[in-house]
Amino acid sequence: MEPISVIKSGRVCLVLQGRFAGKKAVVIRAYDNGTNEHKFAHAIVAGIERTPRKVTKAMDKKKAARRNKVKPFVKRVNYQHMMPTRHRYEIAKERKLIHTESLTEPALKKAAVQQIRESFEKSYKSNKSPWFFEKLRF
Repeated sequence: MEPISVIKSGRVCLVLQGRFAGKKAVVIRAYDNGTNEHKFAHAIVAGIERTPRKVTKAMDKKKAARRNKVKPFVKRVNYQHMMPTRHRYEIAKERKLIHTESLTEPALKKAAVQQIRESFEKSYKSNKSPWFFEKLRF
């Protein structure tokens, strides 16, 4: 009997190792048995490298717009290097944008990151899942 995987598409997780350690991410695609190129269990995740900053009424529009930006990342992460949480994040549109080819070709990856940025910023401005866009304090 095979164990049931908790890591599925839409699950919010924390990256534990590497450049983005301590950052929140959403699982886009999960590969429990690995792929031909990567034999280990891994997931393609989209996360937030830099969260939006606080905006006050005293700030002008240009400064407020600059502080509302989200800097995302797209990455392949080994299951052992991420910690799943109980939270989920709606990613129907993002799932169509990212696949294994978009991680290997730089032009496709840049386009995917741009699409993820637009999606995250739209979600942030509409106040969907505000906890996802807060900096993780630990």
